[in-house]
Amino acid sequence: MWKKNEARPYAHQAPTQQTSASQPEKSRSGLATIGPSITIKGELMGQEDLEVQGKVEGTISLKKHRVLVSESGRVKADIHAKSIRVGGEVKGNLIGEDEVVILHTGRVEGDIKASRVTLEDGSKFKGSIDMEPKSEQKESSVAAETSTAKATQSPENGRLANSSLSRGSSSPA
Repeated sequence: MWKKNEARPYAHQAPTQQTSASQPEKSRSGLATIGPSITIKGELMGQEDLEVQGKVEGTISLKKHRVLVSESGRVKADIHAKSIRVGGEVKGNLIGEDEVVILHTGRVEGDIKASRVTLEDGSKFKGSIDMEPKSEQKESSVAAETSTAKATQSPENGRLANSSLSRGSSSPA
């Protein structure tokens, strides 16, 4: 009889396990960590922030999230993220939607493209920096699309209108 009562608390724990199953969904917007003993080769993509303490070779694409390469992190990859902070070593291009920060312990060899770039005193950087505010990027791409659309539409519309007018006026009545 005592064992039957013991079985009931386990039954009550089942709903607790179900709620813990929903917790990983919340942690997806949290921080994923590649530990210091981990080496990854390939393409990293995801929907959460990333901290690299180990080694990564390939590409890292987290366009709406943050990437932190900690002091022990070694990355040979292009990184595309909303915000990139480098405290370790990166050999590759960095594209930050918002910002790229090279911390005082950070070393970067590659090109940086972001609207805000910070190189802290003591950081090491070899490459080029392209800083264009997001609003200018959007305006220039919209202007280019608009002028291309106008250039494509205007000559065709003009020719069609002139063709139909000339046909109408030159045809005998």
